[in-house]
Amino acid sequence: MISYTSSQRAAIECVDRNLQIVACAGSGKTDVVSRRIAELLLVPGVEPANIVAFTFTDKAAAELKDRVLRRVQDAGGSTLGLAEMFIGTMHAYCLDVLQRHVPETFRYRVLSDVTNRLFIDRHSKEAGLTSCPTRLASTPTLYRYRDSRLYQQVLSVLREDEVDDAAVPDQVWDSFAQYIRLLGKASYFDYTQMILTAVELLEDVDDERGRAIRDHVLGALKYLVVDEYQDVNPLQERLIRALTSGGSNLCVVGDDDQTIYQWRGSEVSNILTFAQRYEGVETVVLDDNFRSSKGVVDLGRTVAESLPAGARLAKTMTAAGHQQWQRGDLLALTFDSPQAEASWICDRMVELRGVPFVDGPDAAARGLSWSDFAVLYRSVAKDADPLVDELRRRDIPYVVKGLNRLFHSAEIAAVVTVFAYLVGEVGSETVQSAWENAEIVPSGRDWKSAFGVLETARAIKAGARWGVYNIQRLYLDLLAALEVREDTIPGTPARAELVFYQLGKFSQAISDFEEIHFQSAPAAKYRAFRDWLTHQAPDYYAESDADVGYAQPDAVVISTVHQAKGMQYPAVFVPCLRRNRFPSKRHGGVGLFHVIPDVAVAQPDRYRGTVEDETRLFYVAVTRSQKYLAMSFSPGGNQLFARPSDFMRLASTNQHVSTKHTWLGPSIQRLAPTPRRATPQVTLTFSELKYFFDCPYQFKIRFLYGFNPPLHEALGYGKGLHDALAEVHKRALDGVLLTTADVEDLVDRHLHTPYAYPALRENLVQSARAALERYFDAHGREIPNTIHSEKQIQVHLGEGVVVDGRVDLIRRLDTDEVAVVDFKSTERAQPEDVTRDQLHVYALGYEELVGESPDLIEVLNLDDKGKSTREEVEAPLLAAVRHRVLEAGNQLRANDLPRHQSWCRACDKCDVADLCRSRRDA
Repeated sequence: MISYTSSQRAAIECVDRNLQIVACAGSGKTDVVSRRIAELLLVPGVEPANIVAFTFTDKAAAELKDRVLRRVQDAGGSTLGLAEMFIGTMHAYCLDVLQRHVPETFRYRVLSDVTNRLFIDRHSKEAGLTSCPTRLASTPTLYRYRDSRLYQQVLSVLREDEVDDAAVPDQVWDSFAQYIRLLGKASYFDYTQMILTAVELLEDVDDERGRAIRDHVLGALKYLVVDEYQDVNPLQERLIRALTSGGSNLCVVGDDDQTIYQWRGSEVSNILTFAQRYEGVETVVLDDNFRSSKGVVDLGRTVAESLPAGARLAKTMTAAGHQQWQRGDLLALTFDSPQAEASWICDRMVELRGVPFVDGPDAAARGLSWSDFAVLYRSVAKDADPLVDELRRRDIPYVVKGLNRLFHSAEIAAVVTVFAYLVGEVGSETVQSAWENAEIVPSGRDWKSAFGVLETARAIKAGARWGVYNIQRLYLDLLAALEVREDTIPGTPARAELVFYQLGKFSQAISDFEEIHFQSAPAAKYRAFRDWLTHQAPDYYAESDADVGYAQPDAVVISTVHQAKGMQYPAVFVPCLRRNRFPSKRHGGVGLFHVIPDVAVAQPDRYRGTVEDETRLFYVAVTRSQKYLAMSFSPGGNQLFARPSDFMRLASTNQHVSTKHTWLGPSIQRLAPTPRRATPQVTLTFSELKYFFDCPYQFKIRFLYGFNPPLHEALGYGKGLHDALAEVHKRALDGVLLTTADVEDLVDRHLHTPYAYPALRENLVQSARAALERYFDAHGREIPNTIHSEKQIQVHLGEGVVVDGRVDLIRRLDTDEVAVVDFKSTERAQPEDVTRDQLHVYALGYEELVGESPDLIEVLNLDDKGKSTREEVEAPLLAAVRHRVLEAGNQLRANDLPRHQSWCRACDKCDVADLCRSRRDA
């Protein structure tokens, strides 16, 4: 059992009042929140469905789900029904509310920040970008590409903040209206629109549908938990207000010293004034740091206390963990040049590699390895080049978090030459030389077949089906022609893992581009992709927080400070501490308040950035370190960055920080470098688990490395049928029975096939109508027997891994038996044995939900040639599937994801089989 401090126990046991938990860095807040949720479930009358917990990221949600399960078990509570407790981001929650209660939104897809920007640039006129005015005479309107990121910010502020509408120029509102219309026309949500749509429904007590949703949501909700509350923006605060308006208990968790997203609209005043704005608030401060040594904790306190009085909540910070501070652990150093700084950082990593490190109080010591070192920059894009060059020169493995700088890597620079070749910018010699110099291609490979793939792609003419000139397919075919696989990449297995990780990231970039540009003509599409890779993509991904896949290479991590939030490392480097860089100076050029007057927004300095904001960011940087921390300055490329940051001076005043480095002596104990393989916090869908069952290595390629399959022209057909039937059965639960007379409306509302060419689209419409008519003819009488439609279930695979998804239908037969039903849109959906296993996994989820197994599993095939099945749930098969599921969790944790021994039926159907083995093996 975990031992809790008095402050932690006070937070855990406060279940009857609104609660503010001020959680300093490293204070164990996730354990406290998860244990408090476990305590809530012991309160009489509280069910999992009565609790909603918001996290800032999907990764944090996966970790909290896992911790809640373990703490519920520790507390002796029941785990039944945990799937009905929502733990996730606010965006995901709002999307879930809409897609459970508003059928018109079932078809909507979600734009990421990157695909949203691609969408705006692709439709710059329709989206209102190029007609949006500015107040600068030199820039009468915004420009395509150059100003699309700014336009995204404008669109977000107009919906997320408290804006004086009258102070915003009418022409800006006109552009805004164009964008909102285009989003709806294309059936997209961006992140802001998801929340706004849900909030407006919850707030509108005069709207009948809004009242129904409000009654349903607020009727179930008793406890709301909001993590990272310091980064909540005004729109998100409206959501919290709406959800607690029915009297729900509210617990907010955060640290005002870690408010680092004010430039996105968050308000530090939210957490500073929480106790004044909500009734009956108890405030608990968690200021024991279990992560870091006393030197790191004391430096963090020095940084935080440099904030002005009144700009932070009073708190002490105490080192309470097992890490020991020693003189020389914390350094503040000055170098003559960025190259000298980079060289020293590499020297220091080499020095520390193999030094004993203890991860936890009861853990055995291990030798530090490359992945224990993190280098945190204020801007990776602007400052990381010297270090990257030095790491390459020394063959030290490294990864850049997210897709930042992806296009600067040697491997991806080589891949980009392929698209320069397709548009005639370079010849075959340039491509071959780039790939061989990047050491991607195994020696002796046949370049003739590779260029055959490229020539076939280049020969495709306008008018060809869109799916024929699919960039993702071209990419995978090229890798196959060159036989580029994890086991053929030159060098060590560790290098092969890193190269595959990079190639998987590029696959994600292709998917982002192709989602928006799929329907472009061949020559225009290749040219647009080439130009995007060269001119726009590096900037698109420069601030991207998202990582691709779950892979954990043993490599130095290069990251922005923002991306490192929530992370911890044994050794942290914070270089380039230059005045005007960190703290960052305000940027020139066209800015937010050249479009929206600053008088229209409360506290406009949030968006400009302040020294206080930068100080909080520096606090986050130093508190990522568990033991070793090196802060450094070198002069930048011009006079603007020639002087040290004030943060260097501030750090140097702390008594635990040394300003001269003394090298470790030869007598220092060393162990074999051993990376800490943390359990990946993985939340899988049932479809993703199916890939694991098909082939663990296919799962690795898709989800650990991040390779995506090509977009299919009929994509959306199966989902459209499922969504239509979801509406049919949800309406039945409300007492409304639809019939064949509603089929045309159902298809019009739900069938969204954005990649289908016109003739295919018409065929899919007709097929969907026929499928629904057959369903009503065969099962219309049974529709009133619906128990649940699209029911959320979970299966826990042990520590760190959760399978999370929805069952299409749970119904009661006339025989009084309960059946778990899966709809199949075509007879070719998947093999029958795979479907049987998948349905038994659903049966496991249903058992975790209600405590008993269903009687039957059914497949209802919507294809006129398909076979429907109905089978009893077999106890031996259910036990076998349960064992298989738990074994899958063990394999994921151990990264034991082998390929099939030889080419088999699963390989024939696998989109990424060529990344596994040669088809000559078939």
